[in-house]
Amino acid sequence: MPPIPSRWKGKCQNSTSSPFPCNRKLIGAQTFTKGVQAAGKTDSLDDSPRDFVGPGTHTSSTAAGNHVPGASQFGFAKGTARGIAPRAHVAMDKVSSGTYIADSDILAAMDQAIADGVDIMSLSLGSEQTPYFQDIIAIVSLSAIEKGIVVVCAAGNDGGPNSTHNAAPWITTVGAGTLIEVSLRQDTPLYYGKGNPNKKLCNNGALNESEVFGKVVICDCDNSNRLSIFYQAEELARVRALAGIFMADRTPFGVDGLSIPSLVLPTSSGALTRKYAIGAADEAEPAPQVAEFSSKGPDPINPNILKPDIIAPGDQVLAAFSPLREIIGTGSNYALTSDYALLPGTSMSAPHVAGVAALLKAVHPEWSPAAIRSALMTTADTIDNNGTTLTNQVTDLPGTPLDYGAGHINPNKTMNPGLIYDIDWQGYVDFLCSLGYNDKEMRAILRKSQWNCSQEGTDLNYPSFVAIFSQNASSPIVKNFTRVVTNVGDDQSIYQATAETTHGMSVRVEPATLTFTNKYQKQSFAVSVQMDGKAPPVAYGYLKWIDQNNHVVSSPVVVLNF
Repeated sequence: MPPIPSRWKGKCQNSTSSPFPCNRKLIGAQTFTKGVQAAGKTDSLDDSPRDFVGPGTHTSSTAAGNHVPGASQFGFAKGTARGIAPRAHVAMDKVSSGTYIADSDILAAMDQAIADGVDIMSLSLGSEQTPYFQDIIAIVSLSAIEKGIVVVCAAGNDGGPNSTHNAAPWITTVGAGTLIEVSLRQDTPLYYGKGNPNKKLCNNGALNESEVFGKVVICDCDNSNRLSIFYQAEELARVRALAGIFMADRTPFGVDGLSIPSLVLPTSSGALTRKYAIGAADEAEPAPQVAEFSSKGPDPINPNILKPDIIAPGDQVLAAFSPLREIIGTGSNYALTSDYALLPGTSMSAPHVAGVAALLKAVHPEWSPAAIRSALMTTADTIDNNGTTLTNQVTDLPGTPLDYGAGHINPNKTMNPGLIYDIDWQGYVDFLCSLGYNDKEMRAILRKSQWNCSQEGTDLNYPSFVAIFSQNASSPIVKNFTRVVTNVGDDQSIYQATAETTHGMSVRVEPATLTFTNKYQKQSFAVSVQMDGKAPPVAYGYLKWIDQNNHVVSSPVVVLNF
């Protein structure tokens, strides 16, 4: 690990119950639980920053954990674990020892992180959706952005539409995608006795040890009821199979006493299970998909800003876990613990993005938080492993940017996005001025007594576009946007605009060509989004700037027809 930066002001807080030292990886650890204790919402007077619950360890190791060979949860997903930015330093602040979190503790922890000198702030927590001036995470995040700190937050696990959390436009809001499943056959081969009725049934004496030793064996249901699961399990044990998958329309009493590790599935699942075992699937399962639980847009506080911004791996993510908390309970007598755990949630996806942001900050230390988010968004993938649009895990139907934002993160592409959409502090102030907040509300969100509302346009220079229309016949059917892009690619670059749209909308860009002669040169353009009279409630497309060096700077354009 590299030395601790000289500018670092954080500390590892020793406690009376569980002291521990810092090191070059963990350079800060503090506890902020006075608010929850004052509210009487906890019986614990825990003063230790140690993670006794698990998610804090999980998220931190996802973002910046070092290489650990042989990591797994009880043998599942076994391999070398590492975080996205394994050479990054970590500071962990604990704001809860249970389920209740006080806003005052979040405020104290985030303010301390700013004062300590962090570069990236990752929050895998949230609260009810409220206006920005009442949202403590939004308030302190804006203070962090003013200091050049990237703030990455989980979008929430509410699943349905209009459910995004942590969606202020200065926050990078992250939804969850599923992972590409690795076939069990790589480490634990499956066996199915295709072509032999007795082997398919796992009949007594039918299997050969040379064929099934160390494998997971699939056994069909015996419709004659002469061969029970118990006899099938004995046959598998005889030939030293690793485990069994048994088909049955009902689970017999005493199945927990089988002689071999087993899974009992309904016969209705048999066809798909057998198909998978014999490798007859025509194509891979679609991945990534938008996770079922991932909160989706439009944002309930401000639907004019597309949220989530992006999705990242967040379903059954393997990362470090507190060995002090059980992962699986096996009854009243035993609790299984592990140093690593597979967990789902946007809490797991946010630290992936935080880790990539840390890498970007190392490569481009001069980039603002908005520039880093722009690079994440404009290089994201919207196509899955089957070459089709990202789908929804619930329906298996194509999703929209309301589900996945700009797309699924592609870390390698973020390093060289070509163009960025930057936003400075005044840009956010002007955005807030456009919301009609009164002086008290502006003071609350800005944490300042003085500010200046620019007389220029209030169009936030965001890397995505949302055009909201009314079905009222007298309402406008065109919405105009202005944007400014900064060249961070080659000095001599010519970008051509390409608009990809679906039914119900059209997009026009002026000018359609942007010519750059220097790095960091800025160019402005206008976008006009028009809705057709027969537009569906949601239509979407993409504005892509493409140059001669194969940079593709992609922005989602969403039409909401209420």
